[in-house]
Amino acid sequence: MARITLENIKKTFGKVTALDGVSLDIKDKEFFVLFGPAGAGKTTILNNIAGIQVPDEGFVKFDGEIVNLVDAAHRDTAMVFENYALYPQMTVYDNMASPMRSKLYHKDEDYIKTRVHEIAAMMGMEHLLERLPSQLSNGQKQRVAMGRALVRMPKVYLMDEPLAHLDAKLRNAMRTELKSIQANFGTTSIYVTHDFMEAMSLADRIAVINEGKVVQIGTGDAIYDLPCNEFVATLMGDPEINLIPGKLAKSADGYTFTMQEGGMTYTLPADKAPFAKLDEHGKSEYDLALRPQHLSYSFEPKEGYLKCTVYSYESIGNKSVIIAEAGGQQLRMLAPNGLRVQIDQDVYVDLDLTHALFFDAETKDFVARYNEEAIRAIAEPEEGSDA
Repeated sequence: MARITLENIKKTFGKVTALDGVSLDIKDKEFFVLFGPAGAGKTTILNNIAGIQVPDEGFVKFDGEIVNLVDAAHRDTAMVFENYALYPQMTVYDNMASPMRSKLYHKDEDYIKTRVHEIAAMMGMEHLLERLPSQLSNGQKQRVAMGRALVRMPKVYLMDEPLAHLDAKLRNAMRTELKSIQANFGTTSIYVTHDFMEAMSLADRIAVINEGKVVQIGTGDAIYDLPCNEFVATLMGDPEINLIPGKLAKSADGYTFTMQEGGMTYTLPADKAPFAKLDEHGKSEYDLALRPQHLSYSFEPKEGYLKCTVYSYESIGNKSVIIAEAGGQQLRMLAPNGLRVQIDQDVYVDLDLTHALFFDAETKDFVARYNEEAIRAIAEPEEGSDA
């Protein structure tokens, strides 16, 4: 159990800047997720916390104590790597037991046996204990690597995409187990992923990482509802959010928004419109953002609906996604499974602007959204949960 603090961490590899002034404050017993695209710097952050790498600048602190010069073995962390890192000559049982047989964290064999079987049963791999890693599938190897970390009670668990090689059913089950384990053990956990669903379902808080920098920190709901820029907005969501370039103009009742493609003009409902922020920002060109669930469609003409054509129709399990196109603008929206849709057929689309977010068309930074105060009160129940 530990509070982990990173202060202005910088790390370079030759001419490549991997981390550029990363600062984080991870609370004791928190499940903290580092979320971002491949190459963002997430694993490098984890390695600097573990002691596998040492920052060029800045400080890594455990409970307020600087540990930059403390080697990895003495930081009392347990790490799960994406590439398993199992001992090939050892059985599954001995791989899992190995952390408790080290000189630093030695336990007696009775305790080791009890603990290994307890974790193996929890992860559904008791029948694998006598096998060698060469006799395991990739998913089984990943479970062994996770089990090896879980058998011990370190100050912090460090997990680098530990569910990446599991099948979908087991991955969903392990999300639930991981959250339960962390709550029961009361151990600080730092988890790396590029999977939106993993980040949302596991995290107490999320740090969005891109190009070696922390872009935004907050609860999953806060970041999803109030993304700080378009990069975060597109990252947080599946299907991806719609970004619709256009112009705002003042009207008698407030504002109208005219789409750049398609030419449709919409009136912003005055009761929830963020006029004060838009007035203060003082620009006319914005990217309006809407989640797919806030678009509706009809295959018959309707007044006020934008005429589009069906670009694609994708069934993705318990829902489907229609991508409609008007000019160069593509719009994603949710649809029920089993819908009969023809590519290039006409479809008429309506935008529910009461859920709209507005981003500066030039800087791509967040400016405002409808009913922002109510959204913020729900998404950010605790002061300081968002960066």
